[in-house]
Formats: sequence, C-alpha cells, structure tokens
Amino acid sequence: MNKGKIVLAYSGGLDTSVILKWLIEQGYEVIAFIANVGQDEDFKAAEKKALQVGASKVYIEDLREEFVKEYIFPAFKSQAVYEGRYLLGTSVARPIIAKHQIKIAEKEKAEYVAHGATGKGNDQVRFELTYYALKPDIKVIAPWKMPEFLQRFRGRTDMLNYADQYGIPVTATRKKPYSEDDNLLHISHEAGILEDPGAVCDEEIYSRTSHPDQWPDAPETIILTFEQGIPVKVENKDDGTKKTGALDLFIYLNTVGTKHGIGRMDMVENRFVGIKSRGVYETPGGEILRQAHRDLEGLTMDREVMKLRDMMALKVAELIYNGFWFAPEFELLMHFMDNAQEPVNGAVTVQLFKGRAYPVARTSPNALYDPLQSSMDEEGGYDQTDAQGFIRINAVRLRNNTNVRKKSGKTGSKAS
Repeated sequence: MNKGKIVLAYSGGLDTSVILKWLIEQGYEVIAFIANVGQDEDFKAAEKKALQVGASKVYIEDLREEFVKEYIFPAFKSQAVYEGRYLLGTSVARPIIAKHQIKIAEKEKAEYVAHGATGKGNDQVRFELTYYALKPDIKVIAPWKMPEFLQRFRGRTDMLNYADQYGIPVTATRKKPYSEDDNLLHISHEAGILEDPGAVCDEEIYSRTSHPDQWPDAPETIILTFEQGIPVKVENKDDGTKKTGALDLFIYLNTVGTKHGIGRMDMVENRFVGIKSRGVYETPGGEILRQAHRDLEGLTMDREVMKLRDMMALKVAELIYNGFWFAPEFELLMHFMDNAQEPVNGAVTVQLFKGRAYPVARTSPNALYDPLQSSMDEEGGYDQTDAQGFIRINAVRLRNNTNVRKKSGKTGSKAS
C-alpha cells in the first residue's frame, strides 16, 4: 500500500541509505534530495546509489552560492560564535538544506519530509523547526525517534547488516569509526572514537587543515576588503591572486587557510537537547574571515554600538545553533546587525602563518581612529586637563562606597 510521497534529505551515507530503503519497505514513495553545500562528495555516485536503493526520483541542487551569501556571511558579520569557540559550521548549513527540501516537497506535492538526524543531537531540531516555520502543515518523519525503527536498528551493526542484506555499498562508512559533517564552511568530526573527551584527536582525522609538518615556514599575506561587514574581495600580496564574488572568494579563503592549518577547534559543547558532546572542527576560511572582520570593526564601529552588538551576537549564535534561523526574533536581530555593519567598510591585511590568521594592518574611509588624538606628541583637539574632571566624576561612587564601608567597620576593598 502506497502511504504517500516523502522527500528525504539524503547524504548518501549509511544512515540515510538505510532509512531510504526502510521507508520504502514501510510503503512510502521516497524522493531523495541531495543538497550541494560544498561537501566533498561524488554527487553522481550518490544519485546512482539512491536510485539503486529504490528512490523514485533524485534532486541534486547546487546551493553553494546561496549558502555563502545568505547564510555564512550574515552569521559572520554578526560575529556569531557559539560558547565562545564554535563557528557554527553544521548549524548554519541545516536551514538552507531544510528550506530547499520544503520547496521540493511543495513542487512534488509530497505530504511528508524526512531526515536522518538522531534523537540525541541538534540537527533534528534544526531540520524540523525549519520545516514547521516554512510549511506549518508539513508532516515530518524522523526514523530515529520512531519505536519501530529503533527496534529494528539497535546500533551500527544492525545497520551495516541491513546494508549488506540489500546490497547497499557502505565501504567508506566502515573505514571511519566516527561521524563527519562536511560543507563549504567546515568539516566536523564527532562520535565513535572521539567520544572520550580525554583522548587526543589523532592527527590523521584532520582533513581540511594540513598536517603541522606541512605548514609553510614563511607567512603568507592577504588583504580582505569589506563593504558593510561583507567581504567583497581578497588579494594575495605575495602572488597577486585576486578573487571577487562570494563563492570564489570564500573557496580561496578555505584554500589558503587549509595550507596554513588555520581553523582547528577541539571542544566539548552543550547541545540544545541538554547533552554535552565533543566536537572536532576545521573551519579554515571562516576563521580567517572572523579575525579580519572583527579587526575592521575595531577601526570603524562605535564603542557603545560594539557593546550592544557583542551582546546580541551571543543571542544570534544561540539561535543559529538551536535551529531558529527562520524565527521572528532572528529576523529582528538581523535588522540590528545590518544597521550596525553600515560603517564597516575598508580593508584588512592578514598574515597567515602556522595555524593562525593575524591581522597586521587595516584602513577604512569610515575610520573612527584619529591619529592626532591618539598621538603622544600632538594635542589633536584633545585637552588632557579635561581628564582630571572626568576621573573625579567617575570616582564619586567609588569614594562614597569606601566611606560607607569604613563607617560600618569593613575594610575598603577585597584586595586589601
């Protein structure tokens, strides 16, 4: 009996291949959707595999340009970093995948969408919140939360045996005893042999950053040009390479970042569902972009605006991580970020060397920096005697606090 059409977010890996076949066994017509967000993937082979497993149709969509312009760049101009470290590589990719999955479901008049995310992770939330935000009446099938699926597949061994039974090729999956998510922004490594947070990640696991033995012994210098907080050009001062256009520019940042080993991160984070997890991330181009952008803000952004932006950046990162890209509060915060970024125009010179992106110079037509005011040799319109009254006014509450403490018999400060 045909239960209807399902559009499945399909990666070609073990989980989604098994899910594809299992859904067909349950009586559904399955349409596989493969989103190209820059992962290292043989898309034709994945398409062939999906059809071989039983998909009625396969969509492959190149979303890389949109991914960079509409998702990566807005996140980075907001300086959105989760828990002070994670550059949100997986989190930023999920809403664009889910968005286009819903578009295909509408085109195909499919009643259902499905994904292969587990019930312990964040991706299930990111996918499903996006589905419901964009198409409130959609029906979601999440096998890893269905009792009948969990009874059939109690672990990795059951899935591998099922794949063998139906001739589903999973050679690459058997080689890697851990889980990876790959896209244009990053690659993540987690689970499996990395579940022990006390175990050092083997150097062989890293794939988007070169081995330390291969890091060049000489620095490489690039210049990143920004308009309203968005990178528009990158130029290599050493070999003259120039890149414009969002996709080409970001791919180049990845290339030079990979060469110099930039963007590694090994951390334990807090998932939205309440579980702590260890993730090993490689985000070469993103780390270069983050450092350059933040540096230019120091030259062009008002101090109090920056304080507010930094407060809001924490919320933006949390919303992205937790899957609320299409929530009304996220849209509101993006308007704030757009406004805050209006003066962030200019160029930053960045030195790439031994795992680090180090800004060494910056220029801007909107610079708030006045060399005369900062000079130790020029007055520059700043009367130093004014500082005496400024300090006295700011000291009023400190002096009052100390006097009150003395009257009550307490010492003046904890330092004493």
